[in-house]
Amino acid sequence: MKILLTNDDGVFSKGIEVLFLALSVEHEVTIVAPETEQSAVGHAITWLDPLRVNMVNRNGHFFGYALKGTPADCVKIAISELMDPPPGIVVSGINLGANVGVNVIYSGTVSAATEAAVLGIPSIAVSIDSFMPASFSAATEFIPKLVALVGKEGLPPGVCLNVNIPDLPADKICGVRVTRQGNLKCLEKYDRRIDPRNHVYYWLTNESIQQDEDPDADSRALASGYISVTPIHHDLTNYPMLKRLKGWGL
Repeated sequence: MKILLTNDDGVFSKGIEVLFLALSVEHEVTIVAPETEQSAVGHAITWLDPLRVNMVNRNGHFFGYALKGTPADCVKIAISELMDPPPGIVVSGINLGANVGVNVIYSGTVSAATEAAVLGIPSIAVSIDSFMPASFSAATEFIPKLVALVGKEGLPPGVCLNVNIPDLPADKICGVRVTRQGNLKCLEKYDRRIDPRNHVYYWLTNESIQQDEDPDADSRALASGYISVTPIHHDLTNYPMLKRLKGWGL
C-alpha cells in the first residue's frame, strides 16, 4: 500500500524512524512530519502563516518532508499537494507517551489520524506508554499487521484507530484488547516561577494520574500489559442529550 507516515514528535524523532523502517519493508511510505515537536497541539491547523516544506535527509539519504506546521497541517498538505495519488492509509506515530482517556483530545498524534479520517482515508494513531521507551519492538511487530488488516477490512467513514502499546518487549505483551476511550485524567498543576527579570511565569506539570478502573477502558488495558486498540471519530455530538434538548421547546 501507499502509506503516509506522520507524527507530532517531529521528523527527527526515533519513533517515526523505527516505524518507517518497519512499514517500508512491504509498503511505499512517504513521511510528512512537523519540523519540530508539536505535542499537545490537538487538531490545530495553520491559518495565518505560510506553510514551508523542506526535504530532510537522515543517515545520508532522503527521509521525508519536514513541515513548519502542525500534525493536522502535515496530513492536509501531504494529501492535497505532496502525494499523487493520495495514500491508501495514514499512520501517525510512534508517539512518546500514551494517548488514552481525556488526553486523546489534546494529542497531535491522534489529531493527525483524525484529520485523515475526516478526509476519507483510513488511519491509525500509534503511541507507546513511555517517554523513554526501552524497546519499540512490540509496536514495530504489531503495527504492520494492523495496517494489513485495515487494508483488507477497511474502516467506516470518519473512523480511525487509536493504538496504545505498553513499554514492554514484544514477547512480554499480554495480548491485544479492543477498548473504548476511557476517563483517565491527569491531575494537573502549574509550577509558578520567576524569571531573571523578576517576571512571573507558569509551567504546566502533571502531578498525578486519576486511574480508570473500567476493564474496557484504554488506559486499564494498557496498564495491564495489553495493546489497546480503540475506534474513535470526530463526531462530538452527545446523542442522548440531543434527544432531550429537542424537548426543551427551544
